[in-house]
Amino acid sequence: MKVGVLALQGDVREHLAALAECGAVATAVRSSAEIEAVDALVLPGGESTTISKLARTFGLLDLLSSRIKSGMPVFGSCAGLILLSDRIIDGIEGQESFGGLDVTTRRNAFGRQIDSFETDLAFRGISGEPVKAIFIRAPWVEEHGSAVQVLAQIDGHPVALQQGRILATSFHPELTGDTRVHRFFLETVCRAPIGVDA
Repeated sequence: MKVGVLALQGDVREHLAALAECGAVATAVRSSAEIEAVDALVLPGGESTTISKLARTFGLLDLLSSRIKSGMPVFGSCAGLILLSDRIIDGIEGQESFGGLDVTTRRNAFGRQIDSFETDLAFRGISGEPVKAIFIRAPWVEEHGSAVQVLAQIDGHPVALQQGRILATSFHPELTGDTRVHRFFLETVCRAPIGVDA
């Protein structure tokens, strides 16, 4: 399986390194041809408005939306969660997303950059030690559809979710050195049947 990391903006290198450590063939993707050539995609943390604007500018937004809706496995961290959300609260006027995940997500829900924090999370589907989670201007999910499975939460707010072949986290597993979330994506989410929600 060839996994692309959308390389318009954000922590692309960190995701590439984590995927490579998991044994995946991972490559940065920026063009329509590159996106068409991968079997799965990672949407990195960064600035969701910048990524969506660049995707629109370079003619990638509709392609990404189409590939996600047709069942391409995709993992979004932090800004990636926002970009996968069907509904966004506190977005800029006219903010676009790729969609596919039946959630309502609030941008910067945990506060500004100064409010960034780390914590340990129980993550459904990952055994052993809790998952270390780094939250940087992070979103949370306020509402989700019945097909969405909550994998981790903080104070009742979902911060990791799966819907079929879509995985999204509010936090940045790519920054911790713990590759278990990436392995979960590759070994569980990517193998979910198309059209069957988790």
